[in-house]
Amino acid sequence: MTRIRLLAARSGVIVAAAVLLTGMAAGLAAATPAAAAQARPQAPRVAIPFGGQLNGAAVTTGGIAWAVGYTPGEALAQRWNGKAWTWESALAVGGTDSDFYSVAAISPANAWAVGYTPSASANVPLIAHWNGTAWKQVHSPNPGPDGTLLSGVAAVSADDAWAVGQTGTERSVTLHWNGKAWTRVSSPSPGSDDELFAVAATSASNAWAVGETDDDAVIHTLILHWNGKAWSQVSSPSPTPTGDFLYGVTATSATNAWAVGYSTVYSEGWQTLILHWNGKAWTQVPSPDPVKVSSTELTWNVLQGVAATSAGNAWAVGYDETAAGGSKTMIFHWNGKAWAQVTSPNPFCATCDSLYGVAAASAGSAWAVGTVNMGAEVVILHWNGTRWVNSTSATPPD
Repeated sequence: MTRIRLLAARSGVIVAAAVLLTGMAAGLAAATPAAAAQARPQAPRVAIPFGGQLNGAAVTTGGIAWAVGYTPGEALAQRWNGKAWTWESALAVGGTDSDFYSVAAISPANAWAVGYTPSASANVPLIAHWNGTAWKQVHSPNPGPDGTLLSGVAAVSADDAWAVGQTGTERSVTLHWNGKAWTRVSSPSPGSDDELFAVAATSASNAWAVGETDDDAVIHTLILHWNGKAWSQVSSPSPTPTGDFLYGVTATSATNAWAVGYSTVYSEGWQTLILHWNGKAWTQVPSPDPVKVSSTELTWNVLQGVAATSAGNAWAVGYDETAAGGSKTMIFHWNGKAWAQVTSPNPFCATCDSLYGVAAASAGSAWAVGTVNMGAEVVILHWNGTRWVNSTSATPPD
């Protein structure tokens, strides 16, 4: 089904497929490359059964930023007002145990967040809108019939936004906002199990959605393009025979887009994957692997999110993990010529911090968000133009 996203067994529902926590990684056995395709190893946005986590981030041109995710009992939304992070309650959105996966912001008074609300029978898609004062739920199509989970959202204007995800029957989902209502738009589902994890758009006629497709033998990268009239699948590299996954996408123009994820070299040996669109084709671009990939032990290098402000400035975030050393935040930077790892803090735990989302406003400002997998903390990091530093998150109201 989906990447390993144990978003806790809330309301008795385990969202998305296999149960795997990063903190349990030491107990996982290595497998051969042949076994990897059968086991469907997938990168987690690992959740914890308590505390909170941030899954996605967005920033406006004016510097107002959002970080969204989950905290016990409600979807979580925090807003950067230029001086500090504030808690913007989403308790009235979705219902108990709802979860935001992604956020897009057009202006200080116009933002979208998407995710899901668990129920006893199936996941209910969740779309919420920020009007400058409060979050309010907006009706979302639920193409199911066994529920729908929304993983990504992007907005071009007040009357042009996209949300993507997967139905309970493992078909891709693309929803469009036209200024009045969200409607489903037909999207390719070439395999037996297809999911879209992220979407990016630069105009009404240029949008990208990325994820994975399973042909019953191996998992491949999946990239769809919107040309203003229809979604179509675009050829994308899948460099390994044992499975390739894309979890983040960003675009600055019709000739510059990035997609990130990871490739399974071995069942538990994963290397980073970065693809670039130059206006004609998607190609793989070399990317670092902080952890040396091994065939005999857990060695993960996973990219979860990407953001770009120009052809010469992009960020990709995720985590690297080993059975012995645990997980650490991982941040790469594109300077127009190559990707390189940049030193990033692990503010709460040197062996259990992870990053899941990133947003950039300019070359001098960016935000990365995630969680402490073994604790009750969210992680927010800020790029101040010189280095990445820890940022203090908002706390729940009394």
